[in-house]
Amino acid sequence: MSVAGLNLKYLRKLRGWTQEEFANKLHIKRSLIGAYEEERADPRLDVLEIVADMFKLSLDELLLKDLSNNSGSYLQKRRQQKMMSADRNLIHFVPVKAAAGYLAGYADSEFIDELNTFTLPMLSGGNYRAFEIIGDSMMPTPSGSIIVGEKINNVDDVKNNTACIVVSRHEGIVYKRIIKSNRSKKVSLVSDNPAYQPYQVNGEDILELWQAQVVIGKVSQQQRWDVDALANLVNNLQSQVSTLKKKMN
Repeated sequence: MSVAGLNLKYLRKLRGWTQEEFANKLHIKRSLIGAYEEERADPRLDVLEIVADMFKLSLDELLLKDLSNNSGSYLQKRRQQKMMSADRNLIHFVPVKAAAGYLAGYADSEFIDELNTFTLPMLSGGNYRAFEIIGDSMMPTPSGSIIVGEKINNVDDVKNNTACIVVSRHEGIVYKRIIKSNRSKKVSLVSDNPAYQPYQVNGEDILELWQAQVVIGKVSQQQRWDVDALANLVNNLQSQVSTLKKKMN
């Protein structure tokens, strides 16, 4: 019996695509993706050929093998490739589309294994991960930038005013500056854009911290700032930090 529909659903979720996004890549209607995944219809041969080429699979694998099974050949190939390049300091990339899945799977090696990876020659000897950020709360770092962070195991090891990717139970994945309190277990998260007010999270709610090391952005997205705007930004940030320190001490 063909398992092609279930495999399409599995592969789509591996990439963090919505049904609409997957349908666009396959040049078909979204409703067809739903029909395939729910096994109400069998995928057309031309669709399967596109998927096979996209994921470097054979038609036999798509039609006959359950790829969600850990012993499946697709996962075996992916893991073999990861192991062969393990010494290249691979950086796993978490796009915005995969953020919800990351909160549930950040500690799952199999989930992390299926994230796309890349390398940067200037980074070595550490544990790095890349996150896509959306929004203007950390301007002049523009929305859509990729923040590459180095893993910090304990919030106590982070210096105040350090920019980090913060993964927490209730706030999800955010890019903020860290301000710690001397009297409280709460941590304040401060935006570079003074239009956004700082807020606090409980230290025990923080799941992961990644200290920002590299920012990757498209040239067309870079914002131009004049000297007066930068001066106002610095003054506002200094004022916010001073106010926070007074409240915490």
